[in-house]
Amino acid sequence: MTQDLITRKARGERLAMLTAYDYPTARLLDESGVHMLLVGDSLGMVVLGYPDTTEVTLADIVHHTRAVARGAKRAVVVADLPFHTYETPEQAVASARSLVEAGAKAVKLEGGVAKCAQIEAIRNAGIQVVGHIGMLPQRVRIEGGYRIKGKTAEEGDALVADALAVESAGACALVVELVAHDTATRVTQSVKIPTIGIGAGSGCDGQVLVTHDLIGLFPWFVPKFATQRAQVATDIQRAAREFVASVKA
Repeated sequence: MTQDLITRKARGERLAMLTAYDYPTARLLDESGVHMLLVGDSLGMVVLGYPDTTEVTLADIVHHTRAVARGAKRAVVVADLPFHTYETPEQAVASARSLVEAGAKAVKLEGGVAKCAQIEAIRNAGIQVVGHIGMLPQRVRIEGGYRIKGKTAEEGDALVADALAVESAGACALVVELVAHDTATRVTQSVKIPTIGIGAGSGCDGQVLVTHDLIGLFPWFVPKFATQRAQVATDIQRAAREFVASVKA
């Protein structure tokens, strides 16, 4: 898988990744040609109603990964390692194995240089790893909110160092979240593995979005960088109102 992704990057092929948390969504996205399906801990907000991703458990991700794996025939299923499930290399391997047993083809974890031991351990266990640098949602409570990374030269250098370290540790791809566009481009040019941006500009090798943001299924909050290409929430409410009216009649 790693070499295949490196080859795709070398050929200039762009990768499309979307989140999926259930069987029908996974099947629809898979049949639409999406390359990678992410069972993201973003499900904490858009599915479970939590304020952020930090309350998502490993059991949550395992449950949703099983559903997504049933619907994915072509796309690579990547599952997030939730907060506090990869504190040590040993814990990281155990958690990753749980996700692979549920049907994931790769796992994703947040962090650069500081998480290289975990990445190496997971790879040594024969499991593919997708890295994640830039804005780290699992640290949102520590950092006090979401902010763009890599706006200064010093931050840019640190992100490049993170990317190189993650690549060296054995990651097959790298999510780059909320990073200044020029810095994200610089990161992309610094590594051989593909970068998958979210709110990081078009200079990355691919793009990922929370599907709910793409299709308008979570109208209460829409990230500034997300382009909505449908309004599913509006259709659901219209259909429900029509059903209520018909029952009353």
